[in-house]
Amino acid sequence: MLDAHAVEEVYRILAREMPGRTRGAKGPKGQPDAFRSCISCMLSAQSLDRNTAAAARALFALATTPEEMLELDDRDIAAAIKPCGLYNNKTRSIRRFCEALLAEHGGVVPSTREGLMSLPGIGRKCADIVMSFTFGKDVIAVDTHVHRVCNRIGLTDAKAADRTAQQLEERSPDWAMGDGHFWLIQFGKRICTARSPKCGGCPVSHLCEFYASTTS
Repeated sequence: MLDAHAVEEVYRILAREMPGRTRGAKGPKGQPDAFRSCISCMLSAQSLDRNTAAAARALFALATTPEEMLELDDRDIAAAIKPCGLYNNKTRSIRRFCEALLAEHGGVVPSTREGLMSLPGIGRKCADIVMSFTFGKDVIAVDTHVHRVCNRIGLTDAKAADRTAQQLEERSPDWAMGDGHFWLIQFGKRICTARSPKCGGCPVSHLCEFYASTTS
């Protein structure tokens, strides 16, 4: 992994080159409240962004609160979210989530990682996304792009996304925690892509462990 000095330099370069929370970047789920953000995260599992968005639009046209969601028949939920795949499993998860949210939190989505992860269907990634984009907490949420970028560059060396998130929390400078997710996800989409990363035009290639391994 990169040492602390190099980690800080990576963040400083990305802060200059990539959009952040204060420069117009938007969260990946784009939902107006914590409840819909949680549901959208659940829908996004093993789903393309466009399919998740289609499923979320169809579902929220039917219900936008846990009470309204529980009034729906499972068949209606499944039909609405079919574009995102695994719709039967996700329907069951949505129902369990809504039941627990009402029973344990009075229908109010908790704003802490522990509280969010206590709810059915909410793992570390989803909890961190909701904390960052809905509650404005300084958390670097680890999605597919962030996980790939961090382990390529050498910010982390984890195989699992949850471990990547833990290492980022331990190794990232405090000043980068607010916008870090925005910088990393845009970097992953624009430059450090899954296939054929644009290493020749990468602003952090001189620090990147992956680039060093391919040119040595």
